[in-house]
Amino acid sequence: MLFRIASINAKRSLTRSASTTTGSVPTFTSLQSSWKTLAQEEKASLYNKVLEAQKGDWKALDLEQKKAAYWIAFGPHGLRKAPLEKGDGKKVYAGVFAVIAVSAGLFQLIRQAGQPTPHTFTKEWQEATNERMKEQKANPLTGISSEGYEGKGFVSFTKEE
Repeated sequence: MLFRIASINAKRSLTRSASTTTGSVPTFTSLQSSWKTLAQEEKASLYNKVLEAQKGDWKALDLEQKKAAYWIAFGPHGLRKAPLEKGDGKKVYAGVFAVIAVSAGLFQLIRQAGQPTPHTFTKEWQEATNERMKEQKANPLTGISSEGYEGKGFVSFTKEE
């Protein structure tokens, strides 16, 4: 929605600037190669000429006018130009590496400032929890108290001390 509004405003400003121009009107030939060097008024003039030509019968347009209409509408210029230029890959790589390094540093800082691992993470505690659950017959259908259960139960993480 925002892009559409910006597009409409840009077209209006191009139309206004074209109506105030009294210079020569550029042609449709070699539009692709000369688009970058055209002044804003010339671009607006071409845009208006293409709009006027498109109001009529499309079959009456010649090939140059059709190419110009396509180029102005979908060409790689303005917001649609190539987003990356030479050397931008290194900048992106460096930026990603910097973000990962900063996040790893923050992670380490938070881990060091945090509290120690709870005593319930020891292997003995987790094995005792398994025995307690077997005594209480917890989850008798598919869990630790079921017949033929071969899983680890509550022993999932062991803290080396």
